[in-house]
Amino acid sequence: MGLVAEFEIHCEALPLVQVAASVPESTFEVEIQFNHGNRPLFIVHATRGDSDAIEHALESAAFVANYTLIGRAGDTRRYQVAPATSLEEQLGDRIADLSGLRALATTDSTIERIRATPTGWIQSGWFADREAFDQFREFWQTNAGFTLRRLTRDGEPEAPGDGLTDPQREALRIAYEMGYYEIPQSASLDDVAAELGITASSLSERLRRAETHLIETTVASTWPPLPD
Repeated sequence: MGLVAEFEIHCEALPLVQVAASVPESTFEVEIQFNHGNRPLFIVHATRGDSDAIEHALESAAFVANYTLIGRAGDTRRYQVAPATSLEEQLGDRIADLSGLRALATTDSTIERIRATPTGWIQSGWFADREAFDQFREFWQTNAGFTLRRLTRDGEPEAPGDGLTDPQREALRIAYEMGYYEIPQSASLDDVAAELGITASSLSERLRRAETHLIETTVASTWPPLPD
């Protein structure tokens, strides 16, 4: 039986990470058009954030040769991005095992979603079996950094994705960035609540609901261990 996984790849050299770091208030969902040779086009869905700041970040990114705004829907802007380099050229200074990177393209897997963040990519997809998933995981653990967010069997009702609401995701991100989860804390619940413009009690409930959901869909969902 196949596996469904969501995970983070910690590598600041990945395409469009520089853009996400420049406009951290925005969300960047990425599609790769692999039928365009060794420099495939990227389709970037940029949600929230100032459009001028997003486009300045695209213009400033070394990875981006040029971009075109191809549509808008609400607060989401859709860009087509032509890379200045191939993925291998982009990662060449950070990843020694480029043959291993190429080999990932032949694994029995499909990556459905990519989100560029200030520290790397969040990806979700389907893997034919444990061996296919382990090949992917081991490469990134060795060459960059890898954090598993969710691993379930295919056929289970919930599709990939963290399942959080936007307010929950924002609360977790702001709390983390301000140091609420550091030991010792460098920000209190009141500090984070003030930043979000909500009460401390509302923030506490929002964080508890988000944390409970993440535990239920990561730690709890993989116990007992999945079979080989």
